[in-house]
Order: sequence, then structure tokens, then C-alpha cells
Amino acid sequence: MTLASVLTLIRIFLVPVFLTLLLENVPYGAYWATVVFIIAAITDGLDGYAARARQEVSKFGQLMDPVADKLLVSSAIIAMVELGQVSAWVAVLILGREFAVSGLRLVVAVEGVVIPASRWGKLKTVSQVVAIAAMLIQLPGAEYLLWMAVLLTVASGIDYFLKAQPYLH
Repeated sequence: MTLASVLTLIRIFLVPVFLTLLLENVPYGAYWATVVFIIAAITDGLDGYAARARQEVSKFGQLMDPVADKLLVSSAIIAMVELGQVSAWVAVLILGREFAVSGLRLVVAVEGVVIPASRWGKLKTVSQVVAIAAMLIQLPGAEYLLWMAVLLTVASGIDYFLKAQPYLH
């Protein structure tokens, strides 16, 4: 088991901790949930760095890293809908993009093509993490950060589909 794989698994295991803190009656739960969310998000950057730096890129990491990312963001967005902090249509837009891009990656993988994460995708991820954290602790202006994340989510989805166009037939 590589360090990168351990970090990915930690991110997955932090999701139920995050949800429990956020959705159950825990003193200062939203703040503790935000701390856990940020720690989990940091592992996303660290696992990729560790895999490349230690030359430990693995099939497990290539498969599970995006799953862990989507699980973390999806659980946060869905929980925020339940709490009334995010509209359902925003959640559907964000989650729909994630499913669509994952499906797209599978389709082009059949052609032996890997569409690497783009600058748009990285900006999307950072904006989502910042917006979710800000919304969770109800920072002033958090709604604007969420709108920025939604716009970057849509833009990065369009970017992936444009890059995949030559392989779709």
C-alpha cells in the first residue's frame, strides 16, 4: 500500500465523519465538519503529489482518487441541500457534471485515451472546496463563492467534452 493510496483511503473514511459532524446534533458540528472537510480536501492534493514524487502512481490511485474526490464533494453538496444551504438544482448541476465527465472518461478510455485533469478541472475543484467550506460555516459572501464554483464546474465540463470530441463517434 503506497502513501498516496493511504491518503486516498483516509479521504474516503473521513466522509462519514464529516457527515456525522454536519448532520447530527454535535456541538459546533458545522465547524468541526468544515475542519474535517478541509483536511480531506488537502489529502486530495497530497496523494497526487506523493504518487508522482515517490513514483508510486498506481491503478488503484488512478481509479480511487477521482472516486474519493467525487464522494467528498457529492456528500457535502447533498448534505447542504438537506440543510437548506444549497438549492437542489445547484446540486444536480454539480453532480451531473461529475457523472458526465466520469462517463466521458470511460468512453474515451475504450479508445485508449486518457484526458488528463485540466487547469479548468483543478480550478473547479479548488473553487468547490472553498465554496463548500465557506457555505458550511456561513461566511459572508459564501453564496458568491458558490456561484463561482458553479460557473467553473460548467466551464470545466465543457472543456472536457471539447477535448474528447475527436474520440466520440
